[in-house]
Amino acid sequence: MKHATGFTLIELMIVVAIVGIISAVAIPQYSRYVVRGNRAAAQAVMLDAANREKQYLLDARAYAIDVSGTPALNTLGVIPSAAVLKNYTFTTLAGANAPSFIIIATAVAGGKQATDGDLTLNDVGTKCWGVNLALAPGTCPNQW
Repeated sequence: MKHATGFTLIELMIVVAIVGIISAVAIPQYSRYVVRGNRAAAQAVMLDAANREKQYLLDARAYAIDVSGTPALNTLGVIPSAAVLKNYTFTTLAGANAPSFIIIATAVAGGKQATDGDLTLNDVGTKCWGVNLALAPGTCPNQW
């Protein structure tokens, strides 16, 4: 009589259960990792824009802001990557006290970052996450 080789149904079911448990833990962790990476990329663009805003102020005696459909990022020479633009839109507004600015990275609706919230950065270096400083000045529960 020949001895059958291979796996039994019980062994296969145990392997499937183990893979299911591992993926139930790994997939949400990976998704959070991707969201944090996307947020970090947007923050880098905002910090670059803020540095260039300071240089622009020295030359023009005013900060660059979005005017007539021309984004301030274009004026400053800041070009976000396609991956960043897929998740965020950037707006630069004049702050309450002249001269000042607020850079806002708004998460694209329906995208991976939509639940992560908006990012804001102003001329004095206040960095907020989840609260738009232009809409709620003075409130910043989460700083980045």
